Amino acid sequence: CPRLPTTEFADVTAEMYPLQTKLYYECDPGYDREGGAYPGIQCKSEQQGAVWKYTGFKCFDKKNLSSTAPMMELELTQKPEEEPRSPAPQKQEDHSEFRKKDFCGPPKTIPHASIRLPQQYYVGQVLHFKCQTGYDKRLPISGSSTCKKVNGKIIWTRLDMKCTNDS
Repeated sequence: CPRLPTTEFADVTAEMYPLQTKLYYECDPGYDREGGAYPGIQCKSEQQGAVWKYTGFKCFDKKNLSSTAPMMELELTQKPEEEPRSPAPQKQEDHSEFRKKDFCGPPKTIPHASIRLPQQYYVGQVLHFKCQTGYDKRLPISGSSTCKKVNGKIIWTRLDMKCTNDS
């Protein structure tokens, strides 16, 4: 897909990711990753459907290196999504052209870590935009954009929203 259009003062999320999507975890401020731990995950096709392939990524408190606090172990596979969820109540997305087994659901959460948005998106990716608090003075304050192939050209569908704190 082409470069994602920027929407100022908006948060971007996704509920489904196409096969081959790579995402990366980043440790929160004050935390660091375990030495040699690979932060990446990838959506892969398995016999049971699309699943995230995880490594044993963990974040630990920099101030307490010998912490005895329990760390959550990460399961190495994710069950495939039974059915794509419609994230935007105002509009049902049409995913009929894509098989649900070709999409991974949201990745697992890891304590003290967040997901960095991917640098590359694939056809079929739907991204949801919502104005940040304080920048949601005009309607609509949320919307979706989909990477589609139209007449042989790959595009992002138009996002009809603008986040501003103007009165």
